[in-house]
Amino acid sequence: MTDKREIHNLRAAAIGVGSLGRHHARNYAELAREGRIEFVGVCDADLETASKIAADSGSPSFTDWKDLIGKVDVVSIATPTETHCEIACAFLEKGTHVLVEKPMALSVDECDEMIAAAAGSGAKLMVGQLERFNPAMVALRPHVTNLLYFEIHRVSPFPNRSLDVDVVLDVMIHDLDAVQWLVGNDIEVSEVRAVGIPVISDKVDAANARIEFANGAVANITASRIGTEKIRKTRFYQTNSYVVLDYGTKFASVTSLNPEAAHPLLGISINRLEINDVEPLRSEIAAFLDSIENGAEPPVTGDEGRRAVKLAVRVLECIEAHRSRLNV
Repeated sequence: MTDKREIHNLRAAAIGVGSLGRHHARNYAELAREGRIEFVGVCDADLETASKIAADSGSPSFTDWKDLIGKVDVVSIATPTETHCEIACAFLEKGTHVLVEKPMALSVDECDEMIAAAAGSGAKLMVGQLERFNPAMVALRPHVTNLLYFEIHRVSPFPNRSLDVDVVLDVMIHDLDAVQWLVGNDIEVSEVRAVGIPVISDKVDAANARIEFANGAVANITASRIGTEKIRKTRFYQTNSYVVLDYGTKFASVTSLNPEAAHPLLGISINRLEINDVEPLRSEIAAFLDSIENGAEPPVTGDEGRRAVKLAVRVLECIEAHRSRLNV
């Protein structure tokens, strides 16, 4: 386990340096150049990928993650989801702090294994729900009050990468996490209805889910990875205001009404929120390192990652039941 004398000289590595993991490696390399950490290296099962990203980041390369056990204090895991549990538990059990990309795991049982491994050693476990660190969300979060209804669209062209999970675990999970976080982690989901279909792959490529919470809040979420354009927009209504959040353009605004205005149209005001345009992944990694150094709870805990996976599984079960009724 990382001890006090090492707490300000953390040794870090990036495991899985494909489309997303390579950006973890880049940020760790930058943090190492700034003197924040020691960057031990990158690891990828593909030798060519590992070598290229290692060269880009000026660090050693590995092809077997087991070779890093005992040599690091912190790892980012951005490997295929089916490997998250095995790799994370191996490091957590040795007291190594783990930042694992979303989705946390393929099942709730695997999430539980990871949470137990972290609890057993005292290591920090954080889940990479990146949109929480989007500058637009950061600016908006203090303005959230009594949420009533969400309308969310997350659409992207078919990805040029491996498709180890369906669109719900791959794409929609960003918003399943966000709505639960915004409504409140102590508010239970009371009802889920969902539809979805495979179009290009053998997994669900497009889906829509209606999530109803015990307090009456409702979220309608559409996710697709077969679009012709990229859309990452959330709109929601709360008492006396309407909120627009665009993750792609990093835009957030709050439209509100002054009930004391002489005429409704005279009382409408639109507040475009000021954005601190920092790279979300940089903020996420820095926040994780801060939690380790300060002995604090990570910004996105294992329990929160588990909650998002649990809801995603529930959505997929609803989709499967609907497809069975349609006989498709």
